Formats: sequence, structure tokens, C-alpha cells
Amino acid sequence: MIAASALLTLPADATAWPDWVRDLLDGHLTDAARLREELRALPAPAPGDTAGRDRVLRLWDEIGGHLRGAAAPAELFVNVHPDPEVRARCEEASARVVALDTEIGQDREIYALLGALDREGLDEDHLVLLDRALREFRRAAVDRDDRTRERVKELARRAVELGQDFDRTVRDDVRTVRVRPDQLEGLPQDWIEAHTPDADGLITLTTDYPDLVPVRTFARDRGARTAITQAWMRRGWPDNQRTLADLLSTRDELARTLGYADWPSYDAEVKMIGRGDAIPEFIDRISVLAQDRALADREQLLTRLRQDEPHADGLTTADTLYYTQVLSQELHAVDAQEVRSYLAFDKALAGVLDVTSRLLGIDWTPVPDAPVWHEEVLTYDAHVDGDLIGRIYLDLHPREGKFGHAAMFELVAGVRGGALAQGALACNFSKGYLEHSQVTTLFHEFGHLVHHVLGGRGPFARHSGVATEWDFVEAPSQMLEHWAWEPDVLATFATDDEGRPIPRELVERMHDADGLGRGLHVRRQMSLAAMSYWMHARPAEDLDAQKDELTARYDLVAHPADTHFHTSFGHLNGYSSGYYTYMWSLVIAEDMFSSFEQQDLMAAGPARRYRERVLERGGHRPAAELVETLLERPRSEDAFRRWLQS
Repeated sequence: MIAASALLTLPADATAWPDWVRDLLDGHLTDAARLREELRALPAPAPGDTAGRDRVLRLWDEIGGHLRGAAAPAELFVNVHPDPEVRARCEEASARVVALDTEIGQDREIYALLGALDREGLDEDHLVLLDRALREFRRAAVDRDDRTRERVKELARRAVELGQDFDRTVRDDVRTVRVRPDQLEGLPQDWIEAHTPDADGLITLTTDYPDLVPVRTFARDRGARTAITQAWMRRGWPDNQRTLADLLSTRDELARTLGYADWPSYDAEVKMIGRGDAIPEFIDRISVLAQDRALADREQLLTRLRQDEPHADGLTTADTLYYTQVLSQELHAVDAQEVRSYLAFDKALAGVLDVTSRLLGIDWTPVPDAPVWHEEVLTYDAHVDGDLIGRIYLDLHPREGKFGHAAMFELVAGVRGGALAQGALACNFSKGYLEHSQVTTLFHEFGHLVHHVLGGRGPFARHSGVATEWDFVEAPSQMLEHWAWEPDVLATFATDDEGRPIPRELVERMHDADGLGRGLHVRRQMSLAAMSYWMHARPAEDLDAQKDELTARYDLVAHPADTHFHTSFGHLNGYSSGYYTYMWSLVIAEDMFSSFEQQDLMAAGPARRYRERVLERGGHRPAAELVETLLERPRSEDAFRRWLQS
């Protein structure tokens, strides 16, 4: 059993955080620089010198482990820590990580040392490590002239700074709207009771999810829905317009300096898709598949809208959530508020912990006295077969200065015989009741967390956990969403205030209603993917005009007037040109889901195979190989096509 001392322990004293973060991040960067010099000093192993070759590869991985050891907590704490000084130190460290990583990636001595290694007898894990290392050296301009290499360093540093500026602006820009109480008719009673009018008789709403999602879903008043949607889609404006333009041009120059046609060509090289120009091909193919379904969806929602608003010009994104739930109730007798009454937050969280435990063999043990960065953060240790394999932190409610969406962040990358995996969920759920879509989100984000923890026992830190191709990383999470729809699974935690489980027939009606708007959803995702791709492939002078053109081409539902969604579309930084990832991964997720017993999703055999063949392998094998090993056949789009038409 690995000792608990392999866990990174956070400060118990709030005043200690700034120095602790500085020491942690500086320590990793110092160790990476020291090991770099140690690696440079090693003699080239002679052919057949297995020990020497292993030493070289092990040192190379340890350098990467320290770089990741600095980058991961810096990214986490800049998004969740309440202390501005801690966030500032993390931002500064993130820039230094990129600078050192680029410098090491341009080290010709290490490149030559790795390139000369004898490949004979290397196992697959070591071969993958070596081949990826040589590729990353080439992508860092190791074989280019000094002037080019210096320019690459400068552009990489500049891209990080601009990305941080973009994210910080979005994170800090929580907007408000004020509405009359009568404009909130249709909202759940517990939500209304928590929102009292001010001295002017008005209620203030914020663009944080606990207000945004219920109002867009339940408010009968179109003006209220439109007002909060407009406020949400204006975040980051106008500051991020220039920041984004600079970020796009910096990435474009970086890619071209390295000899690529554009940024997507550079970015896609290390993903499953392989080629930048394959991205628009995928977007257009999926868009065509969804076209007929999406047009029918739009007509259905628009017809229902005009029953209430006869003079409405057309459907907007302020209408789709509301009228989808209206039609769910009218056509399938699914009352979203009735469903919500079974989904108290505490029970939903307990349910996700229980389901992932039973399904994947993880025992979650609460650690109530563990030091954390905020009093609301929950901590659990993860055990498998009696062995401690990691720790998770759950930061699940909104607060000022915190990341505003839902995501899993690494804290520590696990490695066999060394550090234990640690990760955190940063979400923004209500403390009361959840919509079913939010429960699905909770399952989704837990999919990332279990992938990170279970994949943290491999031989190399560089390939630990979710360090797989970025257009595969969403697939395990998207697949886990299916368990949020299984009647027997929901019945274990979805209970009303009297403890009665959600009725099976209600869940079956929810299944029937789930297809409402599915074609529009796919086209919306392809619109975002197109924005992500084309803003990077062909950055425009007028980003608003480019956003409008791509929305009109792909989305089929207009944005409300005078909005600038791209200035708060965080994936333009994090995923850059690769937002297609979500739909690409969904195709794979539906295919993988077919390997489970559809009549018993908790069956041990399929779950065990999935854990061993996919999750526990982390990034140590190409994702395509992991999927085909699980399925025992080539990948297919058939399951996705059935899902799209269901």
C-alpha cells in the first residue's frame, strides 16, 4: 500500500497560502531545471545499455512531471482561490512554466540524446514516451535557427499572458439585470423565496448559473429571459474583443513561424483528428447529419413560441431552453419542476459518489478535516482494493472571483510508486435543488475526475490520468452521463422530501422528451466548433461579423440582439481551435457505451473492462487504440447516428 504521505497537503492556515503556493511552484520549476542539467550531463547510452537508456527516459519524464506539478495547481488555484495574491502568484508561475517548457523543448543536447536512443527492446509505454518527446521537440523549433527559436519563445509567452487576460476578464465579469417580480412567474417556489425584491420593488439577477439556468428554463416572461441571456452573452465586452484579436494573431504567427499553414494545423497534429483541415470536414459532416432534425426542431419550437408571442420574428437562444421544457411538459408530461423536486443537491452528490463507487470499484472516504482553500470545499480520499490511489476536492457552489462554469482541474498527476493523483471539480450549483441537466453535468465532470484518479497509476507522469489526446478527453465523461438517465440508478438517490424515489414512468417520459431540440443542439455545437476553428484558421478584422456569419451558417437559432458571445467563450482560450472535440468525443462516447449491458448498466464485467482498458491506461496509449481495445472492433459512427435520430 502506498503511504498517505504521497499526498500533497494544503495549508491549514489561510495566511500561509501565498508563501506555500510560491514555494510549491518554485520548487517544481527549480527541480525541473536541475533535472534538465542532470539529463544534459548524461553520456549517450551505448546500444544494448538498457539501464542507461531507462535512466535517460526516466529523467525526461521526471522533468515533465515537475513542469506539470507546477502548471496544474497554478491553473486550479487561479480559478478557485479566494485570495487575489494567490491567484496573481499562480498566473505568474504559469507564464514561467511555459517559458521553461519552451526552453527545454529547444534544448538541442537533450533532443540529440533522446534521438540517438536505441529503440530495440523498448516496450510500448517507453516507445510512446520517446516518440511524443521527439515530436514535441520539433514543435518547439529545436531544429530551427536561433532567431526563429527566440521568436517562438516570445510568442508562446505572449499567448499565455493573453489567455490569462481573457480568462480573468470573463471570470470577473459577473453581470446583473433587475426585473419585476411578475416577470419571474414560472420559477420554482424555493428559488423565488430566495430572491426578494429590493426597495424599488425589483429583483436583481446575476449571470452566475444558479440564476441564469433557472430563469432561462422557467421564466414565462420573454423579456426576463432575453435580458439575462443578453447580459450573459455580453460578458467580457468590450475588453476581450482586443484581447481575443491579439491572442488569435499571436497563435497564428506562432504556428506559421513553426512552418504550419495555420494554428489549427499545428494544434490538430497532436490530436486524434490529426489534421487541421479535417476539422471543418468533420463539422460540415455532422452538420449535414443533423440538418433535417434541426430544421424540424426549430419549426416545432417556433410554432410553440408564436402561440405565446404571435408577432415574434423568430427563435433566439433566449427561447430554446424554456420552450424545450414547455414542450416536454405538453407532449410528454414531463414537468421540469416536478423532476427538480427529486434532485436535492446533497442527494445528487451522494448519488454520483455512490454510482461511481459501485460501477468502477472506487471507495470514496470523506476527509472532513483536510485543509482546503475555501470552507465549502469537500474532500474525499479514493481507494481501490484497499489501496489509497488519490484525493479529490469538490468546490461546487458559486462565489465572487471563482471560475464560472464547470470543470475538472488537476492538482497532482499520479504516477506508479510516487505521487498520488489529486484533482478538483470547480462547479457552480445551487445548494438547493438541481435541474436534471445539472445532475447530468455533475456526472460528466465526475467522469473527468475518475479518469484522472484511476489513470494516475501508470509508469510515467507525462501520460498520467487525462493526459490523452485532447479530442478524446471528453468521451469518458460524456459516456458517464448515461447513468444520470438510468431509472434504477436515479431511484437510488433521486427522492423527494418524503423519501419517495423518482417514478420509473417519469424517467421513461424524460427519456422520450430528451430528444426534443437534439438536432438544434448538435447544430449549436457545430456553430461553436466552427467559431473555434475559423477564428483561428482565418482571424478576421471584425470578430463580431465573423461570429455572426458562423452563427447564421450553422446554428439555426439567432443570438439576441447586441450580444458578443465570443468575448466570454472561454473555450477559445482553453480549447483554442479544438472545440469540435465535444462532438468528436460524443461520437466515441456513444460507441463506447454500446459495450455496456443496456439492461444492466451496473453490471460488473463491462465496467471492469472499461476501467482496465481505458481509464487506467490514462494517456499511455493512443486513444484510438484504447477505444478499439475496449470495443474489440474498429470505431464506428453508427451509435451516434442512432442517438441523433432517437
